[in-house]
Amino acid sequence: MSEPSTAPRYSTTALLERLVAFDTTSRNSNLPLIDFVRGYLDAHGVAYRLSYGEEGRKANIHAILGPQAAGGIALSGHVDTVPVDGQAWSSDPFTLRADGNKLFARGSADMKGFVASMLATVPEMQARGLKRPLHLFISYDEEVGFHGCKRLIEDLDESGLKPALCVVGEPSGMKPILAHKGKLNLNVTVRGKAGHSSEPAKGVNAIQAAGEAIAWVAREARRLEKEGPFEDGFDPPHTTIHVGTMSGGSILNIIPERAEFVMEWRNIPADDPRKDVERLKAYVAENIEPAMKRVDLSCGFEYEVWLDMPRLALGADHELTSIVKQLTGSNSTGKVSYGTEAGFYQEIGIPTIVCGPGHIAQAHQPDEFVTRDQLDECDVFLRRLIERLLV
Repeated sequence: MSEPSTAPRYSTTALLERLVAFDTTSRNSNLPLIDFVRGYLDAHGVAYRLSYGEEGRKANIHAILGPQAAGGIALSGHVDTVPVDGQAWSSDPFTLRADGNKLFARGSADMKGFVASMLATVPEMQARGLKRPLHLFISYDEEVGFHGCKRLIEDLDESGLKPALCVVGEPSGMKPILAHKGKLNLNVTVRGKAGHSSEPAKGVNAIQAAGEAIAWVAREARRLEKEGPFEDGFDPPHTTIHVGTMSGGSILNIIPERAEFVMEWRNIPADDPRKDVERLKAYVAENIEPAMKRVDLSCGFEYEVWLDMPRLALGADHELTSIVKQLTGSNSTGKVSYGTEAGFYQEIGIPTIVCGPGHIAQAHQPDEFVTRDQLDECDVFLRRLIERLLV
């Protein structure tokens, strides 16, 4: 396909400068950024599909270069970011600032740098023509529940345009990441019975009931640390569990009738946290709720899974592993404890690897940065990948 003469050409750094200028903190709409990307793709004659969030304030893009078909490979990146509130930035977090080899801005590492690199390939690849499809996934809300990725997967089901392979460009120092932990977030609500604190037997203290369940969580965390199961390569090498927030009660002399806590499992690939959720429920039903219900049958626990993020586990001998190692020049692969969209793609049958510019240590921090060297490495890697698989 010939490229329109007026189509804009941007370097990866120039594209990154444009992308970080949009404040796409997850609480905000991402449509201004999406409109910019749409204009860029339109100018280069690239076909794409949009899929929107429930309120229409956010959208994913699924663009395809080459044959409009299933197969080929996807490059995937999210464009939402974490907030900058309360962080001590040295400059405007939404204006790209260069200092030697470093490029500072919110989202520069996580993960607009990779999105900029994949968009920078568009003019060259569209002009050359590809024998197999190159899919570009740009998604929303990765930082707050992977809502965009889930919606994009629904759209893949509707269109039938599912890629055969996928690279998620989360910051990995351009090192191939084959596995990451899964994550399950559970909200637990405890219903007690109010009363005066001078007559505790006539009420049900929801906070104390919640505390008994939280004590189980603490014991479970110690058990996992001691007994495993374990998997080398993760830090720590076992599933972890903790309670992150808790609330309840009103004033000291009223028996609290409601309490709530939120907890999470971060599980190694061999572990299934859904089984542990059932173990928690069984413990509560046997050891905590009977005494509550003897006072009032309406008392008890309620559970709601807020997030069930699949783990990622790509085989060391998989073809995609070998290709990415060769093209990045990496002699080793890694495993990480943080989560990505990769597990969701793998779960629907798309072998997926994580490999992108920047380092996770810079993500979510004040003065977040990516280096020019890392972006250059990513540019070279993506062009080699496309040459290897699609031309």
